[in-house]
Amino acid sequence: MTDTYEAVVFDCDGVLVEPTDREVLVDAVVDAFAAFGVDIVRSVAERTVRKDEVPVEAAREHDVDPEAFWHYRELRASLAQQAHVREGRKSIYDDVVALSRLDAPLGLVSNNQHATIEFLCTYHDLPSFDVAYGRRPTLAGAAQRKPEPDNVERALSDMGVRDALYVGDSEKDVLAAQRAGIDAAFLRRDHVADAALSVTPTFEVQNLEALVERLSPLAERP
Repeated sequence: MTDTYEAVVFDCDGVLVEPTDREVLVDAVVDAFAAFGVDIVRSVAERTVRKDEVPVEAAREHDVDPEAFWHYRELRASLAQQAHVREGRKSIYDDVVALSRLDAPLGLVSNNQHATIEFLCTYHDLPSFDVAYGRRPTLAGAAQRKPEPDNVERALSDMGVRDALYVGDSEKDVLAAQRAGIDAAFLRRDHVADAALSVTPTFEVQNLEALVERLSPLAERP
């Protein structure tokens, strides 16, 4: 492990901003099925959100085109999250300000919808990232979600770097970094304080202030 990375790439939800209330996403799934004339059982919608599943089979069972459904579901989920933010929830973490001291290119790669990421970056005035990517609202885009490394590799390529650090709050984040061939920092915030990982990150930190201190060769002193 080196503390002099060429770039640092971050996850968004649970790292820069608070995680989304799961019920907001469940409502989006129910609403999306309703738009196609399907009264889906809520427990099915809850399962797809809990397991982060794309409900392709559920759509087909109700004679709904999976691609059309998924595109609409992504739209509903993004709009619901944006409303959630405007209501004063899903706030930015106070320690995000510490990232201004990092003297290195910064990237953002999230499993959230790209439209949601664009909104969060603007609404919360997040740091100026050299690249910021969420998932595309297609089945192909869903297939590239972490732990697949596609979007992390895309960010590294577009930033023109190879020796980078990915910072996330889930096992998927660690796996995506490892599959992309870069180091992974696990951010053990309160909502994952007791999370057990089956993979080993390069290192762990409890907050972004501690991360910046850990990366002190890249950081300007306050």
